[in-house]
Amino acid sequence: MKPDKLLFGAAYYDEYLPVDRIETDMEMMKKAGMNVIRIAESTWSTWEPQDNVFDFTHLHRMLSCSKKYGIQVIVGTPTYAVPTWLVRKYPDIITETHEGPGRYGHRQNMDIAHPMYLKHAERIIRRLMEEVRPYGHVIGFQLDNETKSYDTCSVYAQQQFVDYVRTLFHDDLSLLNEAWGLDYWSNRINAWEDFPDVRGTINASLGAAYHKFQQKLVSDFLTWQSAIVQEYARPDQFITHNFDYDWRGYSFGMQPEVNQWEAAKPLTVAGCDIYHPSAQDLTGKEIAFGGAIARSLKQDNYLVLETEAQGCHGWLSYPGQLRLQAFSHLANGANCVEYWHWHSIHNAIESYWKGVLSHNLKENATYREACLIGADFAKYSTHLVNLKKRCPVAILLDNVSLDALQWFPIKDGPAYNDVFRFIFDALYESNVECDILSSEDDIDLFSQYKLLITPALYSVSDRLTDALKDYVQAGGVLLSTFKTAVADRMLKIYHDDLPHGLTEVFGMTYDQFTDAVNVGLTQPVDFSADSRALSGLSAPSGSVKHWMELLLPEQAEALSLYGHPHWGSCAAITGNRFGQGYAAYLGCYVDSDILKKLLRFLCEKAAIAMEEAVYPLVVKRGINGQHKEITYYFNYSETPQETVYHGPEARVLLHGAEDCCAKRFCDGDSVKLARWDFLILEEA
Repeated sequence: MKPDKLLFGAAYYDEYLPVDRIETDMEMMKKAGMNVIRIAESTWSTWEPQDNVFDFTHLHRMLSCSKKYGIQVIVGTPTYAVPTWLVRKYPDIITETHEGPGRYGHRQNMDIAHPMYLKHAERIIRRLMEEVRPYGHVIGFQLDNETKSYDTCSVYAQQQFVDYVRTLFHDDLSLLNEAWGLDYWSNRINAWEDFPDVRGTINASLGAAYHKFQQKLVSDFLTWQSAIVQEYARPDQFITHNFDYDWRGYSFGMQPEVNQWEAAKPLTVAGCDIYHPSAQDLTGKEIAFGGAIARSLKQDNYLVLETEAQGCHGWLSYPGQLRLQAFSHLANGANCVEYWHWHSIHNAIESYWKGVLSHNLKENATYREACLIGADFAKYSTHLVNLKKRCPVAILLDNVSLDALQWFPIKDGPAYNDVFRFIFDALYESNVECDILSSEDDIDLFSQYKLLITPALYSVSDRLTDALKDYVQAGGVLLSTFKTAVADRMLKIYHDDLPHGLTEVFGMTYDQFTDAVNVGLTQPVDFSADSRALSGLSAPSGSVKHWMELLLPEQAEALSLYGHPHWGSCAAITGNRFGQGYAAYLGCYVDSDILKKLLRFLCEKAAIAMEEAVYPLVVKRGINGQHKEITYYFNYSETPQETVYHGPEARVLLHGAEDCCAKRFCDGDSVKLARWDFLILEEA
C-alpha cells in the first residue's frame, strides 16, 4: 500500500451520540483537516438487533455524510463484541478460560473457536460488506479489533488443540511424550482419548504449546475474515488490523497473546494502537517501539489506527504535545494517525477515556491543536508520506521465549518485555534507531544489520543458532543477554553447554547462575586495547540486579567481572572475536547507564555512527518518496535543548515553535529546540 497522502482522523460513532449532530461533526472534522474516519468495529448489536434482523441506518448516515464532506472511511468488521441475543441462543459462546466460566457484559469474552459464533460472525460480515460496497470513498477494512484468543479453553478449542497436536507429532504419542518430557510426575499420555484438560498442566512444554495454539487461533481467525472481506473488496481497498501491545496501563512491549508476524500475513497493510503517558511523562518511547514492531510486520509503513487525543486520567497533553506526538508517529514510518476517538462517550466503562472533543462536544484546546496537525499534514504530506527507515541495528523478538519467561520467571525480576524494553530504551536514549525482527520469520534479514541484539532469547532452534553463528562469522556484531539459548522450541532445556550452539561464537560458557545480591561490576586487571571503550564500566555494589549468570570465558575476553567477594572470578560481560565479526554476552541485568556504555562500545565495533544528541533530544531519520533524507528532531522535555546538525545541506520543512521555512541547515550548524518542540529537515 503506497498512499499519496498522509491520513489523519479519528474513530467515529454516530450510534453512541446522545444527539443528532453528524453534520456538525463532519464540518468540524473538515475544518480540522481530518480526511479519514474509522467506523463500525464495535456495533454488531446495532446492525443486527435480533437474529437475522438488520438495521444499517447509522452506517449509511456515516457513509453518506462523510462522502458529502470529502472524508474517507475505514470500515471495521463488528465481531469483537457479541450481541445479547446470540448469547441467549448459545450461552457457551461466552468462553471458559483458565479462570473458569465467563459472564456476558464485557467485550472480547467470546469463544473464537465456537462454530456458531463463526457462523453468525460470517453472516454479519457479509451483510456489512454488501451495505458498504456502493461507497467509493471507503478506502479499506479493519478486521475485528485488537483480536486475541481471550484465553479460550472451551471444549471446541481443546478438541482443535488435540487435532493440532496429532498433526504436529504425526499421530505418534511417543514423539509427543519425548518432546514434552511428560514422564515427569507421571504426566505421560498413552492414548489420545486420555488427553487431559490443558488448564491443569504443570508442564511448561504442554502449557506453552497450548498458548501457541491459542495464538494460531487468532491468526486463523484473521485469515478467515480476510478471505471473506476480499470477496467484496475492490483492488484499491486495503485490509488491515489494529494490533495492540503488552499492557502495563499503557502500551509497553510485544503482545504476549498474538504472534503478530503470523497474524499479519493476510493483511495488505499493518495497523496498530499505541497509547502512552503524556504531559510530564511523555518520552516518545512507546511511539517508537510500537512503530518499530508495526513496521516490521509487513516490512513497510503502517497505520496508527488508535492513539490518544485527551485519553484517560493524567494523559491530557501539554500545549504542543499532541502535535509533537503526531509527527513522532510519522518519524517512525506511520502513514496514518487516528485518534480513539472523536467525541467523548457519555456512558459505560470508557466514559472518561476522552476523545478529541470533550463531553460538551464543543471546540476545545485539543481540537484546535488537531486543526494545526491537519493543516501540517496537508501541507507537507508529499514530503513525509511513505518514509523509509534505514536502521543499522535490529532487535530479535520471540514469542516462544516470552512464554518461557512466564513459565520460568526470574524471581522478583524482569519479564521478557522488561528485557526487551531495557534494550530498546537504552538504544532510544542513545539515538540509535533500530528495527524489530521475528525470530521465526526474519532469519534471512540478519545480514542487513550491523548490530543484532537478542534479548532473553531463551528458546532457540538449531536453524536459528546456525544463522546467528553465520551472521557473526560473516562480520556482524551480536549482543545476547542472559537467558539466551537455553531450551529448544518445545521449552525442553538442552543438555549440552550453554548457550546452546553458541559457545564457540561467544567464546565462553556457564553452568551456574544465582540471584544478584549486593553485586557490582569491576574491570579486568589486564584491560586490552579493544575493550578500552568500556572504560568507566566499573559499578558499585547493587548495580547488578535480580539475576546473574557466572560466565566462564574460554577464548572470550572478560569485559567486566562481578564485584563480589565470592563471585569475583566470574565474568559478567564477555566479548569475543569470531570469524570476521564480534559477539558480546551480557550475563546479568545492570543499570541502564552501564548498558548504554556497552552499546556504544558495540556500535563502535560495528562502525555505526552515533548521534551527538542524547535523550531527551531524539533524532529520527528516513528517506522520503523523492529519495531525500528527512531528519526529525524532537525535544521530549521541559528544558530547551541544543545539538549540532550533521548531514547534507537541508531545508526546514517545519519547526514546531516557529515558522522558519526559508532557513537552511549545513553540516555543523546548531539545532535549537524549545521545550516539547520539534524540527523537520529535508535534504536540499
